[in-house]
Amino acid sequence: MTQKIDTDMVKHVARLVRLGISEEEAQKFSGQFSSIIGYFNMLNEVNTEMVPPASDITNNTNVLREDVAKPSMSREEFLKNAPQSERGYVKVPTVLSDE
Repeated sequence: MTQKIDTDMVKHVARLVRLGISEEEAQKFSGQFSSIIGYFNMLNEVNTEMVPPASDITNNTNVLREDVAKPSMSREEFLKNAPQSERGYVKVPTVLSDE
């Protein structure tokens, strides 16, 4: 099943993408696009029944360590490092106003 890309389709697509092309260019692209579609259609002829789907062709595995919760500094220690704190939280400049 080969689909021919005619010059009208080439002109239509060119118009959609706001690309000005001449009649000669439309004829040239028509042939080139039809050839490209033909090559893609050749893939439909390949028997892939016994080929499993390729979801990951690199066969890489996760090289990162497991995410394990570990004890960290206390809130008080953390707040000692903050430039300003208020009622147990880090105080920052206002970003959004009421206006």
